[in-house]
Amino acid sequence: METEVEPRDAEHTERPERPERTVVDGVDVLGSLSPSRAGDFVTCPLLYRFRTIDRLPERPSPDAVRGTVVHKVLEDLFDLPAAERTPARAADLVQPSWEKVLEVEPDIAEMFGAEGPDVGAWLASCRTSLDAYFTLEDPTNLEPAERELYVESLLDSKLLLRGFIDRLDVAPDGRIRVVDYKTGRSPHEGYEARALFQMKFYALVVWRTRGVIPSMLQLIYLGNGEVLRYSPDEQDLLATERKVEAIWAAIALARETGDWRPNRSAMCGYCSHQAICPAWGGTPPPLPPEPSAVLEEAGDGLTAEDLD
Repeated sequence: METEVEPRDAEHTERPERPERTVVDGVDVLGSLSPSRAGDFVTCPLLYRFRTIDRLPERPSPDAVRGTVVHKVLEDLFDLPAAERTPARAADLVQPSWEKVLEVEPDIAEMFGAEGPDVGAWLASCRTSLDAYFTLEDPTNLEPAERELYVESLLDSKLLLRGFIDRLDVAPDGRIRVVDYKTGRSPHEGYEARALFQMKFYALVVWRTRGVIPSMLQLIYLGNGEVLRYSPDEQDLLATERKVEAIWAAIALARETGDWRPNRSAMCGYCSHQAICPAWGGTPPPLPPEPSAVLEEAGDGLTAEDLD
Protein backbone atom coordinates (compact mmCIF):
# COMPACT_ATOMS: atom_id res chain seq x y z
CA MET A 1 0.00 0.00 0.00
CA GLU A 2 1.32 3.46 -0.89
CA THR A 3 1.86 5.63 2.15
CA GLU A 4 3.74 8.63 0.83
CA VAL A 5 1.83 11.81 0.10
CA GLU A 6 2.92 15.07 -1.41
CA PRO A 7 2.62 18.22 0.71
CA ARG A 8 -1.00 19.31 0.70
CA ASP A 9 -1.66 21.81 -2.01
CA ALA A 10 -2.67 25.18 -0.65
CA GLU A 11 -5.57 25.34 -3.09
CA HIS A 12 -8.29 23.89 -0.90
CA THR A 13 -11.53 25.89 -0.86
CA GLU A 14 -15.12 24.76 -1.13
CA ARG A 15 -16.63 24.64 -4.58
CA PRO A 16 -19.25 27.34 -4.97
CA GLU A 17 -21.86 24.82 -6.11
CA ARG A 18 -22.14 21.12 -5.42
CA PRO A 19 -24.85 18.50 -5.79
CA GLU A 20 -26.55 16.93 -2.83
CA ARG A 21 -25.39 13.45 -1.94
CA THR A 22 -27.27 10.84 -3.92
CA VAL A 23 -29.56 8.65 -1.85
CA VAL A 24 -28.89 4.98 -2.52
CA ASP A 25 -32.31 3.39 -2.09
CA GLY A 26 -32.49 0.19 -0.14
CA VAL A 27 -28.76 0.08 0.63
CA ASP A 28 -27.28 0.51 4.08
CA VAL A 29 -24.37 2.70 2.94
CA LEU A 30 -21.29 2.61 5.17
CA GLY A 31 -20.40 6.19 4.34
CA SER A 32 -18.92 8.28 1.57
CA LEU A 33 -15.35 9.15 0.77
CA SER A 34 -13.55 11.34 -1.73
CA PRO A 35 -9.88 11.46 -2.68
CA SER A 36 -9.53 14.73 -0.77
CA ARG A 37 -10.95 13.35 2.46
CA ALA A 38 -9.05 10.08 2.09
CA GLY A 39 -5.87 12.09 1.59
CA ASP A 40 -6.67 14.16 4.68
CA PHE A 41 -6.91 11.05 6.84
CA VAL A 42 -3.68 9.55 5.52
CA THR A 43 -1.96 12.89 6.05
CA CYS A 44 -3.39 13.54 9.53
CA PRO A 45 -6.39 11.84 11.17
CA LEU A 46 -7.03 14.94 13.28
CA LEU A 47 -7.23 17.09 10.14
CA TYR A 48 -9.84 14.68 8.79
CA ARG A 49 -11.80 15.04 12.02
CA PHE A 50 -11.61 18.85 11.97
CA ARG A 51 -12.87 18.99 8.38
CA THR A 52 -15.40 16.18 8.31
CA ILE A 53 -16.78 15.81 11.83
CA ASP A 54 -16.22 19.22 13.44
CA ARG A 55 -16.69 21.05 10.12
CA LEU A 56 -14.39 23.81 11.31
CA PRO A 57 -14.07 26.84 9.02
CA GLU A 58 -10.77 27.35 7.25
CA ARG A 59 -9.23 30.61 6.18
CA PRO A 60 -9.10 31.02 2.42
CA SER A 61 -5.78 31.78 0.81
CA PRO A 62 -4.88 33.62 -2.39
CA ASP A 63 -3.39 30.41 -3.78
CA ALA A 64 -6.58 28.48 -3.05
CA VAL A 65 -8.83 31.06 -4.65
CA ARG A 66 -6.49 31.32 -7.65
CA GLY A 67 -7.15 27.62 -8.19
CA THR A 68 -10.89 28.20 -8.11
CA VAL A 69 -10.73 31.08 -10.60
CA VAL A 70 -8.36 29.33 -13.01
CA HIS A 71 -10.48 26.16 -12.99
CA LYS A 72 -13.56 28.23 -13.73
CA VAL A 73 -11.83 29.86 -16.70
CA LEU A 74 -10.64 26.51 -18.06
CA GLU A 75 -14.16 25.15 -17.75
CA ASP A 76 -15.74 28.13 -19.52
CA LEU A 77 -13.05 28.23 -22.20
CA PHE A 78 -14.51 25.11 -23.80
CA ASP A 79 -17.92 26.76 -24.10
CA LEU A 80 -16.36 28.97 -26.77
CA PRO A 81 -15.98 27.98 -30.42
CA ALA A 82 -12.64 26.26 -30.94
CA ALA A 83 -11.09 29.17 -32.84
CA GLU A 84 -11.78 31.53 -29.92
CA ARG A 85 -9.96 29.44 -27.31
CA THR A 86 -6.92 31.68 -27.24
CA PRO A 87 -4.67 33.01 -24.47
CA ALA A 88 -6.16 36.47 -24.89
CA ARG A 89 -9.70 35.14 -24.58
CA ALA A 90 -8.78 33.14 -21.49
CA ALA A 91 -7.27 36.28 -19.95
CA ASP A 92 -10.54 38.10 -20.62
CA LEU A 93 -12.43 35.42 -18.68
CA VAL A 94 -10.44 35.94 -15.47
CA GLN A 95 -12.31 39.02 -14.24
CA PRO A 96 -15.84 37.60 -14.74
CA SER A 97 -14.76 34.29 -13.16
CA TRP A 98 -13.41 36.18 -10.15
CA GLU A 99 -16.68 38.10 -9.87
CA LYS A 100 -18.67 34.87 -9.90
CA VAL A 101 -16.57 33.53 -7.03
CA LEU A 102 -17.23 36.74 -5.08
CA GLU A 103 -20.98 36.40 -5.66
CA VAL A 104 -20.92 33.08 -3.82
CA GLU A 105 -18.28 33.93 -1.20
CA PRO A 106 -18.03 37.74 -0.83
CA ASP A 107 -15.88 37.43 2.31
CA ILE A 108 -13.00 36.21 0.14
CA ALA A 109 -12.38 39.82 -0.84
CA GLU A 110 -11.08 40.42 2.70
CA MET A 111 -7.87 38.59 1.75
CA PHE A 112 -6.82 41.59 -0.29
CA GLY A 113 -6.05 45.15 0.66
CA ALA A 114 -3.81 46.67 3.31
CA GLU A 115 -2.71 43.37 4.88
CA GLY A 116 -2.92 41.13 1.84
CA PRO A 117 -1.81 40.97 -1.78
CA ASP A 118 -2.89 43.57 -4.28
CA VAL A 119 -5.91 42.20 -6.12
CA GLY A 120 -4.66 43.50 -9.47
CA ALA A 121 -1.35 41.68 -9.13
CA TRP A 122 -3.18 38.58 -7.92
CA LEU A 123 -5.47 38.60 -10.97
CA ALA A 124 -2.36 38.93 -13.13
CA SER A 125 -1.01 35.78 -11.46
CA CYS A 126 -4.19 33.97 -12.51
CA ARG A 127 -3.51 35.01 -16.10
CA THR A 128 0.08 33.80 -15.78
CA SER A 129 -1.22 30.35 -14.78
CA LEU A 130 -3.48 30.36 -17.82
CA ASP A 131 -0.61 31.36 -20.11
CA ALA A 132 1.21 28.27 -18.86
CA TYR A 133 -1.76 26.12 -19.81
CA PHE A 134 -1.47 27.13 -23.46
CA THR A 135 2.14 25.93 -23.54
CA LEU A 136 0.98 22.45 -22.54
CA GLU A 137 -2.20 21.93 -24.56
CA ASP A 138 -3.90 23.38 -27.60
CA PRO A 139 -7.58 23.71 -26.63
CA THR A 140 -8.55 24.46 -30.22
CA ASN A 141 -7.91 20.76 -30.96
CA LEU A 142 -9.90 19.42 -27.99
CA GLU A 143 -13.58 18.76 -27.45
CA PRO A 144 -13.98 17.39 -23.93
CA ALA A 145 -16.79 14.94 -23.31
CA GLU A 146 -17.30 16.26 -19.77
CA ARG A 147 -16.08 19.14 -17.61
CA GLU A 148 -16.38 19.54 -13.85
CA LEU A 149 -18.02 16.12 -13.80
CA TYR A 150 -19.46 14.92 -10.50
CA VAL A 151 -19.00 11.16 -10.19
CA GLU A 152 -19.89 8.57 -7.59
CA SER A 153 -19.92 4.80 -7.31
CA LEU A 154 -21.08 2.41 -4.61
CA LEU A 155 -18.56 -0.36 -3.96
CA ASP A 156 -19.58 -3.90 -3.08
CA SER A 157 -18.51 -3.07 0.49
CA LYS A 158 -21.28 -0.40 0.50
CA LEU A 159 -18.78 2.46 0.63
CA LEU A 160 -19.78 5.34 -1.62
CA LEU A 161 -16.92 6.96 -3.58
CA ARG A 162 -17.50 10.47 -4.88
CA GLY A 163 -15.73 13.50 -6.28
CA PHE A 164 -15.29 15.90 -9.18
CA ILE A 165 -13.28 15.28 -12.34
CA ASP A 166 -11.96 18.43 -14.01
CA ARG A 167 -12.20 17.03 -17.53
CA LEU A 168 -13.03 13.76 -19.22
CA ASP A 169 -11.91 13.21 -22.81
CA VAL A 170 -13.38 10.35 -24.84
CA ALA A 171 -11.75 9.30 -28.12
CA PRO A 172 -13.80 8.03 -31.10
CA ASP A 173 -12.68 4.49 -30.28
CA GLY A 174 -13.99 4.81 -26.72
CA ARG A 175 -10.69 5.35 -24.92
CA ILE A 176 -11.04 7.63 -21.89
CA ARG A 177 -8.60 10.20 -20.56
CA VAL A 178 -9.07 11.69 -17.09
CA VAL A 179 -7.57 15.19 -16.82
CA ASP A 180 -6.93 17.23 -13.69
CA TYR A 181 -5.57 20.79 -13.56
CA LYS A 182 -3.18 21.83 -10.80
CA THR A 183 -2.27 25.49 -10.47
CA GLY A 184 0.59 24.59 -8.15
CA ARG A 185 3.91 23.01 -9.04
CA SER A 186 4.42 19.34 -9.78
CA PRO A 187 5.48 17.26 -6.76
CA HIS A 188 9.10 16.41 -6.18
CA GLU A 189 10.22 12.92 -7.07
CA GLY A 190 8.96 10.53 -4.44
CA TYR A 191 5.89 12.66 -3.64
CA GLU A 192 3.77 11.75 -6.65
CA ALA A 193 1.80 9.13 -4.73
CA ARG A 194 -0.95 11.40 -3.44
CA ALA A 195 -1.57 12.98 -6.83
CA LEU A 196 -1.68 9.59 -8.52
CA PHE A 197 -3.93 8.20 -5.79
CA GLN A 198 -6.44 10.95 -6.53
CA MET A 199 -6.37 10.11 -10.23
CA LYS A 200 -6.59 6.34 -9.64
CA PHE A 201 -9.55 7.01 -7.36
CA TYR A 202 -11.32 8.82 -10.21
CA ALA A 203 -10.33 6.06 -12.63
CA LEU A 204 -11.82 3.47 -10.28
CA VAL A 205 -15.13 5.36 -10.16
CA VAL A 206 -15.17 5.72 -13.96
CA TRP A 207 -14.45 2.00 -14.36
CA ARG A 208 -17.19 1.02 -11.91
CA THR A 209 -19.76 3.31 -13.52
CA ARG A 210 -18.87 3.02 -17.23
CA GLY A 211 -17.22 -0.38 -17.41
CA VAL A 212 -14.13 1.10 -19.08
CA ILE A 213 -10.70 1.52 -17.51
CA PRO A 214 -9.36 4.96 -18.48
CA SER A 215 -6.38 4.57 -20.76
CA MET A 216 -4.69 7.74 -19.50
CA LEU A 217 -4.60 9.78 -16.29
CA GLN A 218 -3.18 13.24 -16.91
CA LEU A 219 -2.20 15.86 -14.34
CA ILE A 220 -1.46 19.31 -15.77
CA TYR A 221 0.72 21.43 -13.44
CA LEU A 222 0.46 25.10 -14.36
CA GLY A 223 2.86 26.25 -11.64
CA ASN A 224 5.91 24.93 -13.47
CA GLY A 225 4.48 23.84 -16.82
CA GLU A 226 4.75 20.08 -16.43
CA VAL A 227 2.42 17.21 -17.27
CA LEU A 228 2.30 13.94 -15.34
CA ARG A 229 0.78 11.01 -17.24
CA TYR A 230 -0.04 7.53 -16.03
CA SER A 231 -1.74 4.56 -17.69
CA PRO A 232 -3.59 2.44 -15.11
CA ASP A 233 -4.54 -1.20 -15.48
CA GLU A 234 -7.05 -3.41 -13.71
CA GLN A 235 -4.60 -4.42 -11.00
CA ASP A 236 -3.88 -0.75 -10.25
CA LEU A 237 -7.55 -0.03 -9.75
CA LEU A 238 -8.22 -3.13 -7.68
CA ALA A 239 -5.31 -2.11 -5.45
CA THR A 240 -6.78 1.39 -5.22
CA GLU A 241 -10.13 -0.08 -4.19
CA ARG A 242 -8.43 -2.09 -1.44
CA LYS A 243 -6.56 1.00 -0.27
CA VAL A 244 -9.73 3.10 -0.15
CA GLU A 245 -11.51 0.43 1.89
CA ALA A 246 -8.52 0.15 4.24
CA ILE A 247 -8.59 3.93 4.78
CA TRP A 248 -12.31 3.77 5.51
CA ALA A 249 -11.77 0.95 8.01
CA ALA A 250 -9.17 3.08 9.78
CA ILE A 251 -11.61 6.03 9.82
CA ALA A 252 -14.31 3.78 11.31
CA LEU A 253 -11.89 2.62 14.02
CA ALA A 254 -10.97 6.21 14.87
CA ARG A 255 -14.66 7.03 15.09
CA GLU A 256 -15.28 4.13 17.45
CA THR A 257 -12.32 4.87 19.71
CA GLY A 258 -12.29 8.67 19.46
CA ASP A 259 -8.59 8.44 18.67
CA TRP A 260 -8.06 11.20 16.09
CA ARG A 261 -4.36 11.63 16.65
CA PRO A 262 -2.42 14.38 14.87
CA ASN A 263 0.45 13.64 12.54
CA ARG A 264 2.98 16.45 12.62
CA SER A 265 4.66 16.96 9.26
CA ALA A 266 5.78 19.58 6.77
CA MET A 267 2.16 19.90 5.71
CA CYS A 268 1.27 21.48 9.05
CA GLY A 269 2.41 24.75 7.52
CA TYR A 270 -0.68 24.71 5.31
CA CYS A 271 -3.11 23.90 8.12
CA SER A 272 -5.63 26.40 9.51
CA HIS A 273 -5.94 24.58 12.83
CA GLN A 274 -2.50 24.70 14.45
CA ALA A 275 -3.84 26.75 17.38
CA ILE A 276 -6.07 23.86 18.50
CA CYS A 277 -3.76 21.00 17.52
CA PRO A 278 -2.05 19.01 20.32
CA ALA A 279 1.02 18.60 18.13
CA TRP A 280 1.44 22.38 18.42
CA GLY A 281 0.41 22.77 22.05
CA GLY A 282 -3.29 23.35 21.40
CA THR A 283 -6.46 21.66 22.60
CA PRO A 284 -9.09 20.37 20.14
CA PRO A 285 -12.74 21.15 20.84
CA PRO A 286 -14.89 18.35 22.29
CA LEU A 287 -16.18 15.90 19.72
CA PRO A 288 -19.69 16.73 18.50
CA PRO A 289 -22.42 14.74 20.29
CA GLU A 290 -23.28 12.83 17.12
CA PRO A 291 -20.02 11.38 15.75
CA SER A 292 -22.11 9.37 13.29
CA ALA A 293 -22.15 12.56 11.24
CA VAL A 294 -18.98 11.18 9.69
CA LEU A 295 -21.18 8.75 7.80
CA GLU A 296 -22.76 11.53 5.82
CA GLU A 297 -19.65 13.54 4.95
CA ALA A 298 -21.77 16.16 3.25
CA GLY A 299 -18.72 18.25 2.46
CA ASP A 300 -16.59 15.31 1.51
CA GLY A 301 -14.50 15.66 -1.57
CA LEU A 302 -16.33 18.54 -3.12
CA THR A 303 -13.45 20.91 -2.54
CA ALA A 304 -10.88 22.58 -4.64
CA GLU A 305 -8.18 20.12 -3.84
CA ASP A 306 -9.88 18.30 -6.68
CA LEU A 307 -10.23 21.67 -8.27
CA ASP A 308 -6.61 22.38 -7.99
